[in-house]
Amino acid sequence: MNRDLDGIYFRVKRNNRWESVCFSDLTDEEMDKVLEGHSVQWLKNTCKILGKTIRSIGDSLDVCCGYEEEE
Repeated sequence: MNRDLDGIYFRVKRNNRWESVCFSDLTDEEMDKVLEGHSVQWLKNTCKILGKTIRSIGDSLDVCCGYEEEE
């Protein structure tokens, strides 16, 4: 199921058709392929977008991971 969470879309060929697929919905193999050959700055910008998206989802759902503070 495609969730379209991160808003970073790539054109990938699936089942002999080209589709625009969100980065987080790509397979590992597709991720490797779309990340190839990009500059360090492009990769940093992509990571920043993904980080902001994760933060936004966590804020919206009031989700945190890790240990709770001890009383």
